[in-house]
Amino acid sequence: MLDVLIIGGGVSGLSCALVLGSAHKKPFVQDKKIGIITHQKTSSLQEAIFYNAYGVPLGKLGSELLTESVQHLQESYPHVTQFEGEKVLKVVGQFPNFTVTTNKNSYQAKIIVVAIGYSNTFNIEGLMHYVEPHKKALAEKQRIQLKNEDHKVTEGIYVVGTLAGWRSQLAIAAGSGAAVATDILTLWNNGISSQSHDSIKN
Repeated sequence: MLDVLIIGGGVSGLSCALVLGSAHKKPFVQDKKIGIITHQKTSSLQEAIFYNAYGVPLGKLGSELLTESVQHLQESYPHVTQFEGEKVLKVVGQFPNFTVTTNKNSYQAKIIVVAIGYSNTFNIEGLMHYVEPHKKALAEKQRIQLKNEDHKVTEGIYVVGTLAGWRSQLAIAAGSGAAVATDILTLWNNGISSQSHDSIKN
């Protein structure tokens, strides 16, 4: 049983995983099992190049960021389990007992974070009744989002990035994933507001 399973290895999903992974020394996180399905084939970063993203070197390719971020997660926080080359087909259950079925395996998780793009090809059985037209994208692009309130779809299910209704910008997607990670940390800390910061003083 995973305490949290992140579905998607793009900007928002990896950002969420990095923040959760970095909090492993906190007493209320030490026993938590974190997983991420690092599916990246449909990420919009595959064709991106960056000149306007904070902290990203000029001319950085999105495809490079995807690869480097997965490596960063593995090297810095190996306790976060990565499931590669799997596509999620179905989500059933309710908090705190979800079953996530992929094209290869099945996983049990208490909390799910959906971090897939806002394409109208989204097709995860069990989540389709949450789909609605994207509120910030051009109507002719037929983008979608999952109904949510401050990233929360329903008890135990969060959505991040463009699928949460945000516009397609690297910094926004990364912030969305990080925001949900801090919400989960707060939940694990009995509702006491929590973040995960590194400091050169420590």
